[in-house]
Amino acid sequence: QVQLVESGGSLVQAGDSLRLSCAASRRTFSLARMGWFRQAPGKEREFVAGISWRSSITNYSDSVKGRFAISRDNAQNTVYLQMNSLKPEDTAVYYCAAGTLGIDGFNSWGQGTQVTVSS
Repeated sequence: QVQLVESGGSLVQAGDSLRLSCAASRRTFSLARMGWFRQAPGKEREFVAGISWRSSITNYSDSVKGRFAISRDNAQNTVYLQMNSLKPEDTAVYYCAAGTLGIDGFNSWGQGTQVTVSS
């Protein structure tokens, strides 16, 4: 499986920006897609953004569309999540995920990084 390590989580104020990073290692040749999910206290994990590893096609949840941007650096095997105009409701643990060729969806997960947005 692909190994994922996230970084960049922090405590910020509403309206601030933050960039999360996720570095992939081991079997990166098999990457098909990467994405970000988040889980707020008491809520289920939800999809935030995804990107195709080869075509760079992106997709977003309605709640972050226009504020967040996912991008990737294939040479560094890293995916980023640029988060702008942060809101208190964006507070959650953010997880990086990877999907490999031949698998639908995502089959590798990072340990998560906390993002807290104060009002």
